[in-house]
Amino acid sequence: MQSTNAQFFGLLVAAVIFVWFFKRIGLPPILAYLATGVLAGSHGVGWLEHTHEIDFVAELGIVFLLFSLGLEFSISRLMAMRNIVFGLGSLQVIVTSLVLIIILYCLNFSLLTSFTIGSIMALSSTAVVVKLLKESGELNQRRGQLAIGVLLFQDIAVVPLLIILPLFATSDSQTIGWALAFSLTKGAFVCVLLWAIGKWLLPKVFSEIALVRTDELFVLTTLLVALFAGLLTYMFGLSMALGAFLAGMMLGESHYRHQLEADIRPFRDILMGLFFVTVGMQLDLLYVFSNGLIIVGALFGLLVLKITVLAISAQLMGERKQDSLACGIMLWQMGEFGFVLIALGRQHQLLTSEHISFLIALGVLSMALTPFLIEKTPYILRRLGLLNSPSITWKSEPQVSALYTNHVVICGFSRVGQTIARFLKPEAIEYVAVESNPILVQEGKAAGEPVIFGHVKQKDILKCAGVERARLVIITFTEFEQTQIVIDAIKQIAPEVKILIRTRDDSQLEKLRELGVTEVVPETLEASLMIVSHVLSMSGVPMSRIIRRVSDERRNRYQFLQSFFTGEHINNDESNSDKLEYLHVVALPDKAHAVNKSINELNLVKRKVSIKALRRQDREIDAPSDQIILLANDILVLQGKPRRVERVEHFLLDGIE
Repeated sequence: MQSTNAQFFGLLVAAVIFVWFFKRIGLPPILAYLATGVLAGSHGVGWLEHTHEIDFVAELGIVFLLFSLGLEFSISRLMAMRNIVFGLGSLQVIVTSLVLIIILYCLNFSLLTSFTIGSIMALSSTAVVVKLLKESGELNQRRGQLAIGVLLFQDIAVVPLLIILPLFATSDSQTIGWALAFSLTKGAFVCVLLWAIGKWLLPKVFSEIALVRTDELFVLTTLLVALFAGLLTYMFGLSMALGAFLAGMMLGESHYRHQLEADIRPFRDILMGLFFVTVGMQLDLLYVFSNGLIIVGALFGLLVLKITVLAISAQLMGERKQDSLACGIMLWQMGEFGFVLIALGRQHQLLTSEHISFLIALGVLSMALTPFLIEKTPYILRRLGLLNSPSITWKSEPQVSALYTNHVVICGFSRVGQTIARFLKPEAIEYVAVESNPILVQEGKAAGEPVIFGHVKQKDILKCAGVERARLVIITFTEFEQTQIVIDAIKQIAPEVKILIRTRDDSQLEKLRELGVTEVVPETLEASLMIVSHVLSMSGVPMSRIIRRVSDERRNRYQFLQSFFTGEHINNDESNSDKLEYLHVVALPDKAHAVNKSINELNLVKRKVSIKALRRQDREIDAPSDQIILLANDILVLQGKPRRVERVEHFLLDGIE
């Protein structure tokens, strides 16, 4: 036990040192993890044993990576990419495999060995490419979309390969067709099952978890869902990564997407580092040195072949030359699933020990060279004359929250946050709110408000809200301990952004100033100022026209404060006021009582409830007229006192008086 602890402690120390050194000299962390594996493995110093347990834990890194990738997608987006996934992806795998099989067969390899090696070399590394794309912010660029589409098809193609190779080893050709058909049927079933779970069950689960308002439970549930999806596909003989991707894709359509991504990121990055360590452990440096010329030649041949096949195939499908070539450069390496197929080939004696050593060396070195080649892609394209036009740009900003710029970020969307938003909207000032109450988020989104579900103390959530490009950040909650954490996170991302904060009193005024807060609004002082203005007026102090205008604005402001979304309950300091009205969102299903009736026919005035706004097919109608006819799928924003609004909701849906 002590030796095992010492091994992992040494691994941690080596990883920290290597990552720090590689970052200082401008190299990506992936190379640092590979170097750590080479040093720690049996072909290096040899202090860490390569076990199945380490392989399993490292595979979880790929599972979490594919889960976070799935969060970036949706069913509609995947369907929009079907030409890339099933067109370009299938073309790349089939053509590359056939060319490699022919070359190897001409070099006196057996047909079965040629097929095995050709299939392994045709695959690319999802782990390396997706990680680099996410770090560089190119995931949403066209070249990134092409690469992702091809990688998705390759991940799907691994499933039949895992079945075909053992069947080929048995040499029983009659069973291959049935086994393949059975595996495809099984794959289709588990995909439909995961889709159903992700579509109907998971959003309800996360809604209940979010209502508890416990960060630890949300994180645990996120990990459980990713692992459950991977385990479910694994039980059906499919890739764990494929199941995690499907689960992530289903949850990517929910408003919990940003928080899920933030929660899974630390586990994903750490386990991905361990995966690359295990890859580096398999590299035999002595074998590489003794067969250096052959390996270099094979690397160059693989580079030319896969780039050529992808570049030509993509251009035949109408893609630009620079995007086609960039996609080829991203995907020229061998992939992590290639190591799984290598182990399968060794188990069924499809590959000799020499073949295995050669493929491992080829895979590790190609992965190690990929970050360098991707970084040099703009230089390569310029040398080829594909980036000479001034209208063509290459580098782009990360695509996180690109919709928000020079806007206001509102931390907390309860009564104060909603009031601020209501004053910003008429002035055409863009804003986005971050709220951890799922009911407030749901009702706000239904009413067309730009609300993100998440905890503002997490930097990833703040980045999703575009804090680094904001003109102002407003913190609407008053807990000082939580406020300190949020201010620190904001300052790490955007040191120069202005911060306005609400407090109950001025007891922490100096501390907040020291933390870098631009403006502090103590509620007790503001209330005192309002009382003083009334006292002066009642004491006979002369009032000018400006003061009268201020009084008019004050009356309008009171009207705004009479209505707000409450979430699941009304706060204690507000529940004792029966005069307050609130807003509530009601969606009209097909068979609702109010469908095909005008607002005037419903006679809501008699019930002392008004329709504040109507949202129809992404079009918002403020203060709709009494003559407008309500249609199915309309979303109404009702304003009134809680009990009256509740009764009107039943009336609109069921016709119950």
